[in-house]
Formats: sequence, structure tokens, C-alpha cells
Amino acid sequence: MYVYDDFDHAFVGARVAQFRDQVARRLSGDLTEDQFKPLRLMNGVYLQLHAYMLRIAIPYGTLSSRQMRKLAHIGRTYDRGFGHFTTRQNLQFNWPALKDIPDILTELAEVEMHAIQTSGNCIRNVTADHFAGAAADEIADPRPYAEILRQWSSLHPEFSYLPRKFKIAISGGAHDRAAIRFHDIGLQLVRNAAGEIGFSVYIGGGMGRTPFTAWHLRAFLPESDLLAYTESILRVYNLYGRRDNKYKARIKILMHEAGLDTVRAQVEEEFERIRTGVLNLPASDIDRIKAFFRLPDLAEKPAVSVAEAKAAAQDAAFEAWVATNVTAHKVPGYASVTISLKPIGGIAGDATSAQMDAVADLADQYGYGEIRVSHVQNLILPHVARDDLKAVYDGLVAAELATANIGLITDMIVCPGLDYCALANARSIPVAQRISEAFGAQAKQDDIGPLQIKISGCINACGHHHVGHIGILGVDRKGEELYQITLGGAADEQAAVGEIVGPGFTTDEIVGAIETVVETYRDIRSGPEEAFIDTYRRIGPKPFKEALYGAD
Repeated sequence: MYVYDDFDHAFVGARVAQFRDQVARRLSGDLTEDQFKPLRLMNGVYLQLHAYMLRIAIPYGTLSSRQMRKLAHIGRTYDRGFGHFTTRQNLQFNWPALKDIPDILTELAEVEMHAIQTSGNCIRNVTADHFAGAAADEIADPRPYAEILRQWSSLHPEFSYLPRKFKIAISGGAHDRAAIRFHDIGLQLVRNAAGEIGFSVYIGGGMGRTPFTAWHLRAFLPESDLLAYTESILRVYNLYGRRDNKYKARIKILMHEAGLDTVRAQVEEEFERIRTGVLNLPASDIDRIKAFFRLPDLAEKPAVSVAEAKAAAQDAAFEAWVATNVTAHKVPGYASVTISLKPIGGIAGDATSAQMDAVADLADQYGYGEIRVSHVQNLILPHVARDDLKAVYDGLVAAELATANIGLITDMIVCPGLDYCALANARSIPVAQRISEAFGAQAKQDDIGPLQIKISGCINACGHHHVGHIGILGVDRKGEELYQITLGGAADEQAAVGEIVGPGFTTDEIVGAIETVVETYRDIRSGPEEAFIDTYRRIGPKPFKEALYGAD
């Protein structure tokens, strides 16, 4: 992973010192909350429903064990003993005292972490495939390019006050594990006919009040042009993006109103003007950054692990966990292990300080000290010998982190909702807990198969409900919490926005409604091998609507 140089250390240290002074002025009353708000947002500090919240950047979702231990320490020392991993591969602490936040940022700087650009109208944390560098199907590791974009975008003077927040994601292969078609800029690594690496560029995707799948802007962008082309897009957006209405300020609205051809022409014109200047990336610079992300020295192993097979034969729970939580690695004899942060009946994305320490220990012992955060709020040990899978599993069982549900119905994305967020209309967490309990039996989950539920407590869609195979949106109707159901969404290479199937359901009704949707699927699927989303695409919404509301 990337290691700070002297400039990075000085840069982050100066920012912490500046914010320490700003917090002191707020606490003394020299700054009002309105005056303090833009200053705290530039340092990842939100004012939620009950307390301040600190959002910490985890660039492209990559953590070292040392950094994870620091996060555990901060949760234990300054918060309530836990943290919340987010869909931007970041971590949130929900209960820090404002007076302590400068000390937290100082401690983060000690392990090369910060909270810069985790909020505000700027370029946010660049996200990437959580299996980057390990995936058997990737064209190239996307993290070096994400790091290049991070360095370029950090406090970029031209883009610090954009019309609205701006999000970039990079996928390393044809199968999209980074939801690139729902980002302001989505980059997919590709090779051209000559075998050269470049990017397929998407623009204007997003969820929220007006969801759009991204437009395909360019089929192939050479490596060396990454910064120049990205800057060209940002300049066009900064110039033409709306500032008169925050609900119409994202680049997706510019794309919708101006059209792909118009925006592409503007971007290409700007690109031709700047592409040969200082933003052109020399191969030597790309290679220098790539060197930080080289694979660990993985010892040669047999492709098939006898130890794994023996353990699976003796332990059905371990066998179920391998089937759902273990992914093929590019190096034979190794695997990537996904650690579920979705315990049955628990809170999606939360991890206690003790659990963070346990994950750090397992990473050191079995995973070369490296940890990833996924945009679906789980953790990953990317490089684990298959011979060590049983030992890792046993360690996760001890830490209460061995839920075998990755990609299954209880592996939900869930926003904090009305339990934390001042913008929310409805609670998300209790609904998710009840759904998890209703479908928690392993046999039931295995029979249902791959199914993604995503839950948001308001139209801002922090829970990505638009792209759930089953999406749930909390709304307020005359003081009552209701929940709308959408079906057919997807955030992968077959990106789609889900369709609202009908009127919302009350808090008491929503779990039963989801059970009705699932049972309808089980009745009409062509067989156990047909996944929910495939059944929906084959048949459409009609049988689900009839099951929920009755025939027309």
C-alpha cells in the first residue's frame, strides 16, 4: 500500500494543527455553528441527529493492520467502542466529543490517515474494487490509479468548491465490483487491440433524489491521459454545473439537461487543450506508484488445499462459510476472505474495537498485514493461503465475525437512518435487523441464493436502495414511517435502477412484504439455480405486484 513521504506527513500535520485552532475557537464561542460548519466539513466532521460524527478516509478501501489497530484504539478511547464502515470504504465514529476530534486526527496522522475530503463539495474518497490486486479476473490493479487521483485531487484549488460533491470509482476488470456506473466518474480498466492498458470512462451516474445510470463517455483512455481527462471533466462540470439548486447540482443533472454529445464535445475540447501539459502522466511516475501495490511474496502452494478439504469434511459450518465468504485469488493456493459485518440481527457495517483488533491480528498472522473495506460494508483479507482458511475461520468465530452470508439475503447495505441521521425520514437499522432475523437460517439463505437487499432511510439513498435487487426506501407520510419497495436494481456491469412496485408499507408490514416478494420468487423461478435478479429480468414486476397488492 502507499506510504507517506515527507510532503504527505507535513501536509496532513498542518491540516490537523489548523483544525485544532478552529475547534478551540468554536468551543470558546469565537465561531458560531454556522461559521464553523464549512470548516468542520472540510475535516470530515458532521453534526448528526444526536452528536458530531467523524468520517475517516480509507483511500480505495485499503488498510494496514497497524491502521486498523489505531481505529480500534480510537473507538475504544474516544467513542463508544465501535466504528461504522461505509459504502465509500470509509469509517465513521458516531459519538466523538468535538473537543477530542483534533486529538483523534493527530493520532490518525501517526498512521498515515486523515479525514480530508470525506465531506463537502469536493472530490471525495476515490473507491475501488475491494479485491484489487488479488482478483483472478482483473485486468490490472486499480489502486495505483486511485492513488494517483487521490494525490492530484487532495485540496485541488480549482475543485475545492464544486457545485456539489463529486465521486470517482475504479474497477479492475470487466465484472464491476465498484459500482462505477453510479458514480460521477466511473473508470473501468481495459486493454486495447494493442494490449495497452487504459480506461473505459463513464460519467454522470448517481443515486439520490434523481437516480441515473452513467453515460458512456469514452471507450478507451490511455494511462498517460488519466489526469488530463479527469481534470477536463471536472472543469466542464465546475463551469456549467448548477449552483442555484442543490438538488440539481450533481453532474448527472448536467448530463441529463445538456446531453451526452454536448458534454462530450466540451470535455474533448478541454482535453485537447491540456493533454500535453503538466497533467500528462509519464510512465515512470505510474510505475513508481504501482511499486507500492505489488503483491506480497506469496510462497508457492498447491492449487488444491488438502487441509481445507479435510476441515470442510469435518465442519459443516466451515464448509458453508467457504462457499459464501471465500473468493478465488489470482495466485494458485490462495484466496481472498470476506469478513461479514452483517451478523444475523446485528447492525450492518458496525465493528467493535475488539473485532477490529481481532481482524488486525488475523491479517498479520495469515494475510500479510493487509485489510480491505468493501463498498457493501464488509472487510476483506485479500491474500490468505487456502491451507490457513480453517485457522482464519476459527479466529473469526472467536471474534463473532464468521457469519456465512456474503452475497446472500442478510448481507444488506443499510444506512444509519433515523437512529443517527438528521436528514432521515425513517429508521433503517431496526427494519434490517428484523429482515435479517426472518431470513437468518443458513438453509433458508442458501435456498434463496444470491439476493441483494439495500435500505435507505431517505431519498438521499445512502443505503443504495435504488440498486438493490430488492430496495427499501423509508419515507414520511404525515408523521408515519412508511417503506417503499423497489425491484430489479443492480450496481454491477448490468447496472439498473429499481422500479417502485407500489404504495409503501408500514413498519409492522414491511418484513412480511419482503417475505412475500421472496416467496413469490421461489414459486416462479425456473429452478434453484436461477437467481432472484435473473428471475425478475425474465418475468418482470407483475407477479410481485400481484402478490403484494392483489391483481388489478
